[in-house]
Amino acid sequence: MAEQGYDAIVIGGGSAGAVIAARLSEDPKRRVLLLEAGADDRGLFVRMPTALSIPMGQARYNWGYWSQPEPYLDGRRIDCARGKVLGGSSSINGMVYVRGHPCDFDHWVAEGAAGWSYAACLPYFRRAERWVDGEGRYRGGDGPLDTCNGNGMENPLYQAFIEAGVQAGYGHTEDYNGYRQEGFGPMHMTVRKGERCSTDLAYLTPAKGRPNLTIETRAEVERVLLEAGRATGVRYVQDGVMREALTDGEVVLCAGAIGSPVILQRSGIGAPDALRAHGITTAHELPGVGANLQDHLEVYFQYRCREPITLNGHLSPLAKARLGARWLLTKKGLGATNHFESCGFIRSQAGVRWPDIQYHFLPAAIRYDGKAAFKGHGFQVHVGPNRPESRGTVRLGGVSLKDEPRIQFNYLRAARDRKDWRRCLRLTREILQQDALATYRGDEIQPAIDLDDDAAVDAWVRANVETAYHPAGSCRMGAADDPCAVVDPECRVRGLTGLRVIDASIFPTIPNGNLNAPTIMVAERASDLIRGGGLPPDDAPVWVDPHWATRQREGQSAAIS
Repeated sequence: MAEQGYDAIVIGGGSAGAVIAARLSEDPKRRVLLLEAGADDRGLFVRMPTALSIPMGQARYNWGYWSQPEPYLDGRRIDCARGKVLGGSSSINGMVYVRGHPCDFDHWVAEGAAGWSYAACLPYFRRAERWVDGEGRYRGGDGPLDTCNGNGMENPLYQAFIEAGVQAGYGHTEDYNGYRQEGFGPMHMTVRKGERCSTDLAYLTPAKGRPNLTIETRAEVERVLLEAGRATGVRYVQDGVMREALTDGEVVLCAGAIGSPVILQRSGIGAPDALRAHGITTAHELPGVGANLQDHLEVYFQYRCREPITLNGHLSPLAKARLGARWLLTKKGLGATNHFESCGFIRSQAGVRWPDIQYHFLPAAIRYDGKAAFKGHGFQVHVGPNRPESRGTVRLGGVSLKDEPRIQFNYLRAARDRKDWRRCLRLTREILQQDALATYRGDEIQPAIDLDDDAAVDAWVRANVETAYHPAGSCRMGAADDPCAVVDPECRVRGLTGLRVIDASIFPTIPNGNLNAPTIMVAERASDLIRGGGLPPDDAPVWVDPHWATRQREGQSAAIS
């Protein structure tokens, strides 16, 4: 039996879908249905920022995807965690809030995404945000998404890392989400009064009482229904029962960089050869569906710490119990932060106009699953080049909802990416050897190899890189003459009516930073495109090194190779 009468059906209640459903349902005359394959995100470990590794490891919250064996990573399969819960990946991610460099969005325009310049996007970053220090030219003060600096860099290692970056010649930035990204400074996170601020908490919770918004959880979409070139509804499974929901308005696909191309392909929308392999009749040919897949990789630079001030001293059961008790009672202390409280953004060489390497500093030497690899105290920096040239694909693994998608990132396929990693590691060790860290810096735990040996560097990177969990680009936005574009600059699927894709899959290129903030921004702006309104652009000034063409960092006249 089909449900009738929705003005909009939103597929996926994650970082983008929650925003779309909340914004569209602000109009009481618009009846909105939100379908989410997971459940709610009210679990204790979801709410507690320091417990970020726990929900990612639970099937209740995570789709549990893995890549196919990656040929340029020694055949390793790479984890591709994606949120299966209201709030999506914003409910299981590291909560790091990075918008990307303004030039990233101007580059989108050059790639055919007309209307998505930084000037056009900035008002939507502001509209989404409630920055702890209040509203300004670059930051929002009364939006639904809370952002802050956690515990204010109480641990001295945070400031020592910033000073090391400045000593290496990269400069200081007070706000990398503002006028100047390049440099070293405090890092921001999506935390509200000591709790994770997911898009479920920020956007859906205030909207859940609206009579015109229906939220169905544990509802997995099989396909979009098409009739005469128009999306007319969706077919989904809930509690083992196949259901349909119909619309005279629009279907808005917000299932993410993995889920969105998979649902399109199951609906007969994509490259005919890829569909034919699974016996699917092509309903609408779009060769770009599932192509252009991008992601960020990272490694950990780890050092022993000479002072007993790191998080490695809080890993015993008793220490964790004290930390958790304080957080439960006060929402303060080490439980109230993701511990990434300082960071850096640098350019890898002269001739690179805006930063392409990102640093997250952590006052611990620990794996992402929360386990230490050695006894004693340590600290680490997560680092990686942020503008990869390699591209991958998302393809169906089969026609059933139970069939895992075939994800192939082709990490490091491009020779330029391998060169970028060599340069990245050499620059990173140089930064970490600065005097500002001398008091704390012990032996290097990893990589602990000769970084002048290209072959050794390449082998270590292949064996040790991990995903930063930033898949994007698999339904790219582009101009009408771009044969690989899946959606137009208004997020409408090319050649069809009544169907849009709005999530990180439509990014033409991956920004220089974490993806949650730009995904939320895209959904904010796209909600206005659907409603027919819009905020005026703001041509706020942006800092770019005036000598970027001839120097790699401030005070230096030549590139480091």
